[in-house]
Amino acid sequence: MTKKLDILILRSFIGPFIITFFVTLFVLVMQFFWLYMDELLGKGLGILMILQLLVYMSATLVPMALPLGILLASIMTFGNMGENFELVAIKASGISLLRFMRPLLIFIIGIGGLAFFFNNNIIPVANLKALSLLYDLRNSKPTFNIRAGQFNNDIKDYSIRVGSKDPNGKTIYDIIIYNQTSGRGNDNIVLAKKGEMKSTPDKQFLIFSLEDGWRYEEGDDAHNGGKPTNSLTRMHFKKWDKVFDLSAFRVMRTNEDLFKGAYQMMSLGQLGLAIDSIKRTQKKLPVSISNFIAPYVTYAGNERERGMLLKRMELTKTGVRKYKNSFFELMNDSLKKKAVELATTNVRNIKSQLDFPSFDNNIQLENYRKYQAEWHRKLTLSFACILLFLIGAPLGAIIRKGGLGMPLVIAVIFFVVFHITSVIGEKLAKGGSLPAWAGMWMSTGMLLPIAFLLIQQARNDSQIFSKEWYTRRWYGLLRLLSIKKQAG
Repeated sequence: MTKKLDILILRSFIGPFIITFFVTLFVLVMQFFWLYMDELLGKGLGILMILQLLVYMSATLVPMALPLGILLASIMTFGNMGENFELVAIKASGISLLRFMRPLLIFIIGIGGLAFFFNNNIIPVANLKALSLLYDLRNSKPTFNIRAGQFNNDIKDYSIRVGSKDPNGKTIYDIIIYNQTSGRGNDNIVLAKKGEMKSTPDKQFLIFSLEDGWRYEEGDDAHNGGKPTNSLTRMHFKKWDKVFDLSAFRVMRTNEDLFKGAYQMMSLGQLGLAIDSIKRTQKKLPVSISNFIAPYVTYAGNERERGMLLKRMELTKTGVRKYKNSFFELMNDSLKKKAVELATTNVRNIKSQLDFPSFDNNIQLENYRKYQAEWHRKLTLSFACILLFLIGAPLGAIIRKGGLGMPLVIAVIFFVVFHITSVIGEKLAKGGSLPAWAGMWMSTGMLLPIAFLLIQQARNDSQIFSKEWYTRRWYGLLRLLSIKKQAG
């Protein structure tokens, strides 16, 4: 009997989970596409390149879509069973809610394990591919597009104007080409009445096949008594091909090794090595600072000699002059100015010597917090899947509504709370306001008591989400008030 129930609950959950997960993932991918649409459109990117970017981004968005899909599917599954009175029948047969949730909990724990593997091994690679490709696409030039009646300056050192174009987009009329490659301005001009635009098969070159035109070239001559004179050369042509290099408009891929140092591209083991490396660097920092200031501060680098000097100064012997407030009182007036200038110079030198270690230390601390936050993120995804199931299952049993109405609203509310607290905790952890473990686990720690409370309410058949329960309580309050009014 119980094995059939386990199979029933698993079959009831897997279908909605697959649908909600892929729908959620699709919505998140479309949100990303709309966010960067203005920067990607108009650059002549091929469909395969766009699909490649979307596939990589889909992998990076799994940590957000997976918990939401589990939450929504668990609410829908238990809501459908509550609406069809299946939960009532199961409880009447002596099977508790926790026993009924057990097969799904084991299944979700398995998903959490797969999520950890995916988060630790797949997502760093997907982040590397996606962010490097997105960087190249965002920094690529728009496609070369000539509009009739406008000068086009997209090709370096060339300014091109076309009077009109045929509907086919290839045949052009009244062409003007200013060649500025010499660096002396518009000293090379091409005019043509008609032409045709065509590109090579590899899209690397654009060819203008011009007809019935003139070429005007200005040059410097030195044949008139050694004095330079300007000359103008005019050449007529019936047919002439002008070739433009379009390699600058192609998407140039950046070496991915340049992005591998970012914390998003590291696995758990790599993050641990990076954290240990920063710890070792921090331990060496005091020694480095001591070496920097040692030439300017007496005995700054030798604790033993400094201690001996202080003991000798404390002893009052013959020939030792004591001062009340400052050693400066014992100096002659002629030496005071030199002492002040020397001290000021030493302080400035010390400050300049410490500026770079201080700046480098701040960067190291910032990276240390980011590495620690990312290290904990690898684990939080698996626990988020289990946590949102523990919230969604009892919620569905309490709501007792299936479909995408009330379950969707409740799921979105809880997921928004979870996501907002996660973002806030991550920012606090990266900013140093909270330890990394506290910031990254803040959302889990806040929602875990709510999960236990909902499980307890579901076991007791709570009606906190029942409209009829609130209606009965409202009418009961009205009757009570009317009775008291009549008695008064």
